[in-house]
Amino acid sequence: MKAAFIRQPGPAESIVYGDLPLPLRSPQQLLIQVTAAAVNPIDTYIRGGAVAMELPQPFVVGCDFAGVVVEAPNDSAFHAGQRVWGSNQGILGRQGTCCETIAVDPCWVYPTPDEVADDAAAAAALVGITAHLGLFRDARLQAGEIVLVQGGTGGVGNSVLQMAKAVGAKVMATAGTDEKVAACLEAGADWAINYHAEDFLDQLRAQVPDGVDVWWETSRNPNLDGAVAALKRRGRIILMAGRDAKPPFPVGPFYVKECRLLGFVMFLATAAEQQRAAEDMNRWLVDGRLSTTIGRTFTLDQTAVAHRLQEDSTIHGTATLQGKIVIRP
Repeated sequence: MKAAFIRQPGPAESIVYGDLPLPLRSPQQLLIQVTAAAVNPIDTYIRGGAVAMELPQPFVVGCDFAGVVVEAPNDSAFHAGQRVWGSNQGILGRQGTCCETIAVDPCWVYPTPDEVADDAAAAAALVGITAHLGLFRDARLQAGEIVLVQGGTGGVGNSVLQMAKAVGAKVMATAGTDEKVAACLEAGADWAINYHAEDFLDQLRAQVPDGVDVWWETSRNPNLDGAVAALKRRGRIILMAGRDAKPPFPVGPFYVKECRLLGFVMFLATAAEQQRAAEDMNRWLVDGRLSTTIGRTFTLDQTAVAHRLQEDSTIHGTATLQGKIVIRP
């Protein structure tokens, strides 16, 4: 089969497009023909060695997928010919998804609704599960609460925005350009602002004088002073980025307000927790409350180019990527 893989961690250009043997399916696994894969920042961190993990040799890159079941165990809930999607591949010793065929444990696989395109399912996978875990498992968001999401047009940020609205929360969003601010409003944000504005926090305070209930931080260099100042009593901060960040932390205001700081990593969530996220996501993808903007689409032999674009956008800030990257084998 054709695949995009590396032999050792390195730059995007270390990704090889070539032939690998078909994966060997264990008796419990599903064999899936991949029709779409997605690129996430974590994919570039693993490929580049910034996140050290056990990697098969050679290692196929990619976490997310959509496709069609080719083979399934006789007692499986899935069957040959069924459309499916999933995530949580390419990590913790598992092979990735940027290839023509994958073997996957059924606990990481979800049925694709007839109304949902494969590109959309793959693009929503990791970012949607991440948003769901942070909002509902950790922050325990309730209808009527106020959420501030930093980077409301990013993959995770946009999912946070839509999911919070789906359950009746009020959403305040930030973005890095005026065009992205407009995109946040179009996606359903109640208020949005360019976070480069010097008076961003002052404007936020004018909109919600009592503060926000949940501050969702997507920045690699978070301003925790500003976040804590913007929180209501018993507010929650969600952290899922900034692996090397060591920002100052306002201990006094934080504990006096009885706030909580919640950090999490999506791929360490249990299969059952991710399954619950996928069930809600399928329902919202069908009824239109959740959608994913696809910024660029590449073929499998262009995976290195896709990784470079993702890295330039996430780490170097030199690319104007808006939306997810999808790869079609």
